[in-house]
Amino acid sequence: MSEPILRVRRLGCRPYEPVWRAMRAFTDARTPDTPDELWLLQHEPVFTLGQAGRMEHVLAPGDIPVIKVERGGQVTYHGPGQIVGYPLLDLRRLGIGIRDLVTRIEQAMIDTLAGWNIEGKRRDGAPGVYVADAKIGALGLRVRRGCSFHGLAFNVVMDLEPFGRINPCGYRGLAVTQVSDLGGPASVEAVEATLAENLCSQFGLRASAASPILPAPTDVPESLES
Repeated sequence: MSEPILRVRRLGCRPYEPVWRAMRAFTDARTPDTPDELWLLQHEPVFTLGQAGRMEHVLAPGDIPVIKVERGGQVTYHGPGQIVGYPLLDLRRLGIGIRDLVTRIEQAMIDTLAGWNIEGKRRDGAPGVYVADAKIGALGLRVRRGCSFHGLAFNVVMDLEPFGRINPCGYRGLAVTQVSDLGGPASVEAVEATLAENLCSQFGLRASAASPILPAPTDVPESLES
């Protein structure tokens, strides 16, 4: 039996809110037969605050918008030069739970770094991937009706200054780093391709290129669901 398909959409650089609405719409509309998808993109500058996030961790946002969303985790920054990956997966069909989902996404980032001889590690109690004491990959997920949305952020070649305007992931003084500063490529496309391969491997899925056209978004409600 062939591996199940993972439709991979490479979306380029896009504003946050329309993509957020689209992945909510995709998740809400999917059926047990809907193929899983992986959306890979960069976002225009934005801070996102997770469902339990506290504004006290947003120190000086300046002209960068702050958007509260329903994912897990605290505050993080997205901007050009950072790969954002949204694995839209039916966990029941894959036979995995949330803990396994987190572990496999982290391992895909670790394996991607290893391709450039960069040693990425996990940290107990602080999801994500770290190189030495600096964070390079963040996670913020949500599962609804057994299906995942939101996802990962992986720093490649970006302006890291905005991380200094927040307590990243709710940790005061947490250092951040990126692939290009650690001897890896200064190419989002190169890292994105390797990351996609590693995510497919972790979930036992076969990549199939899909159109960069997103599903029609639904309105985001003023108050987020619990």
